[in-house]
Amino acid sequence: MRALIIIDMQQGMAGPAAGVRNNPDAERHIAALLDAWRAAGAPVVHVRHMSRTPGSPFWPGQPGAEFQPRLAPLAHEHVVEKNVPDCFVNSGLERWLRVRGIDAVVLAGVSTNNSVEASARSAGNLGFATQVVADACYAYAKTDYAGVPRSADDVHWMALSNLDGEYAAIVDTAGLLATLED
Repeated sequence: MRALIIIDMQQGMAGPAAGVRNNPDAERHIAALLDAWRAAGAPVVHVRHMSRTPGSPFWPGQPGAEFQPRLAPLAHEHVVEKNVPDCFVNSGLERWLRVRGIDAVVLAGVSTNNSVEASARSAGNLGFATQVVADACYAYAKTDYAGVPRSADDVHWMALSNLDGEYAAIVDTAGLLATLED
């Protein structure tokens, strides 16, 4: 059985204040995946980052910590709260998946090089068949350690390259949705 895990699609990640990002269609692709999983009655997990830093937009009770309305969980869908990038650390997620016989996960969300990459590495290392949906994730522009500015696309594609074949299979929304119809 395969679960869809949507990572950090919170209000604090929406809008220009979050930074220069790539893939402006990511939310549309995530919504298509969510709709398909719901229609199939398949398991969905919503992950929310809750900061330990007072004043953070992701501090509990702040508007930024709330889910984006279009991608908000339904009452019966599982919600995981985390305070580090990796949604498997100190969250009970692995146990929740294993108890339900889920052995495969599909990851979407933000940011590709942070929470998505960290979670995909853990999922792969824990033995889950892991897929990351490239067009249902996005990243932000970032300056690398050598001081070279990198575009959001560069950061996104490098993070996916780090995962591909080692920890996860990289897929796109259309291809993944086609596998649900089989």
